[in-house]
Amino acid sequence: MATRIFVAGHRGMVGSAIVRHLSKDPDITLFLVSRSELDLTDGAAVEDFMQRCKPDQVYLAAAKVGGIQANKNYPAEFISDNLAIQSNVIQAAYAAGVHKLLFLGSSCIYPQFAKQPMSEDCLLTGPLEPTNEPYAVAKIAGIKMCESYNRQFGVDYRCAMPTSLYGENDNFHPQNSHVIPAMMQRFHKAKVASAKKVLVWGSGKPMREFLYVDDMATACIHMMRLSHTEFIASVPNPMCSHVNVGTGHDVSILELANTMARVVGFEGDIEFDSSKPDGMPQKLMDVGILRSLGWEYSVELEQGLGMTYEWFLDNLGELRG
Repeated sequence: MATRIFVAGHRGMVGSAIVRHLSKDPDITLFLVSRSELDLTDGAAVEDFMQRCKPDQVYLAAAKVGGIQANKNYPAEFISDNLAIQSNVIQAAYAAGVHKLLFLGSSCIYPQFAKQPMSEDCLLTGPLEPTNEPYAVAKIAGIKMCESYNRQFGVDYRCAMPTSLYGENDNFHPQNSHVIPAMMQRFHKAKVASAKKVLVWGSGKPMREFLYVDDMATACIHMMRLSHTEFIASVPNPMCSHVNVGTGHDVSILELANTMARVVGFEGDIEFDSSKPDGMPQKLMDVGILRSLGWEYSVELEQGLGMTYEWFLDNLGELRG
């Protein structure tokens, strides 16, 4: 009998990558609904859908996401929408008898000045980075909700905490996107316009880790295919549900900009606007637990940026943003 899987957020960057990989398995039946068909902030609608489709597993990849500017402009939506989505999906999944669920979070759950690299046990050990605190608080609540359902009801709800992601189906909005799509858009426009320079936000000094989205998808599927015994054997606390997903390597924003220029083919100067916020000084994940569970990333940054830029050029008229 085929495994019935609901991927919430299947049109987003991560959700669509998970679907691309799951759809290769003939023993999986996917349940996919668009935002116009199902509003995940509507609890009654989510519960009705879950009762009708009765999935065996749920991948919760739906979320309101964005870069520093979007988090600064829309803090209320970032906390309220994400709390509603994850609460509705997790509760409805449990009510429908779903024993196995994967909740996708973010590395921003960790304290602003967390010890680097950030391990899973540094959660809630210090204040969050102010620019994305509402989003981070919502994601922490999602982790604790999964852990609480595991403790009280004996289900198997796991959480994947990815580093900064990029790739196919990313959001390329010029103000609200994350650093890689925003930078790619800017460098591309500069190349097309034969501009002499590109201005990049911040000082260029912050260190960031980046993971290609198809690597994230394979990590999620790998985590879900592990047995409960295999999974809990590698986490520090059997009730702990979250595992970091990343490469374990970081680069400065300056290095990223230089790599982006090579990939896009921009030959002008790169200047940094230090009046713009840098965010956390460093965000590097400790990925030791996931490695012990048998998963490693496969796509290096310049290769991933090249594939992303090819996709970007092929979809210029249909970019999200």
